Amino acid sequence: MTEVGILGTGAYVPDRVVSNDEVGAAAAVDDAWVVRKTAIRERRWAAPEQATSDLAAAAGRAALESAGITADQLSVIVVATSTPDRPQPPTAAYVQHLLGASGAAAFDVNAVCSGEVFALASVEGILARSGGHALVIGADLYSRILNPADRRTVVLFGDGAGAMVLGSGRGARVRHISAHTFGELSGLIEVPAGGSRMPCDPAALEAGRQYFTMDGRAVRAFVEDQLPGLVKQFLHEAGVVPDDVRHFVPHQANGVMLDTVFEQLALSRAAMHLSLTRYGNTGAASIPITLDEAARAGAFRRGDLILLAGFGGGMSAGFALVEW
Repeated sequence: MTEVGILGTGAYVPDRVVSNDEVGAAAAVDDAWVVRKTAIRERRWAAPEQATSDLAAAAGRAALESAGITADQLSVIVVATSTPDRPQPPTAAYVQHLLGASGAAAFDVNAVCSGEVFALASVEGILARSGGHALVIGADLYSRILNPADRRTVVLFGDGAGAMVLGSGRGARVRHISAHTFGELSGLIEVPAGGSRMPCDPAALEAGRQYFTMDGRAVRAFVEDQLPGLVKQFLHEAGVVPDDVRHFVPHQANGVMLDTVFEQLALSRAAMHLSLTRYGNTGAASIPITLDEAARAGAFRRGDLILLAGFGGGMSAGFALVEW
């Protein structure tokens, strides 16, 4: 079995900056309300001609450059997204073509905001057995599926992509990964129409069923009730104690909620890294974007333990422990 590590990271966010006042206008909320409820101050939204694959490819190029390898050296490309370019084919196929990585197998993973960790788990297993290099990208373009009048969701989300190159030998070692799904809670976060259960027909469009929906209070209860115990279990399985963790990189859901959760986790020697104040909740992209920003800022030292924690629709939760 080959030991797998993160060889490089990259990120991309669109140029357009969207303020709280702009996004909140149709939802009848202002900047002060959004900051008080979420700690988000602005987000980025994609240009009309951009799709999820465009964001993903840009982040992938940055990660390849960071890792010092070329696209033709990739054996696997995985895109974690819940906002694909189209229902078919996989967005990863478009990314493979855009990068010129013709020798790589390419597929998508949809675990919503936990997607990057789920994708990481999939690729880690493949590379541990077969070697090679893989590109794991979290990319979401939520601005296309938000109801402008729904203040519970429209103020939260931005568009972006983050990426990691994985391989053997050098880099940050992936020490342990765990993933969980709570399917009985699948109705808490969803896009009701557009699949085989409810086609996106005129009746569904008239009812607004094509939009992202979320039971915010129930989601927060899930995170606050489940995450501390799951993290404790994960660290025990990894053979470390909370004080060993130096950095916490969570899914960038809501800054106010994350402050509460971070206190509950009792990671007393860890720094929590946030990017949501500028980018909002970027779905599966939020963990790799935040990791890339922290890495490029020199936040990590050799030997530091970094806890990645994703949680989101499904409901799902995923954790990875990385030794820098």
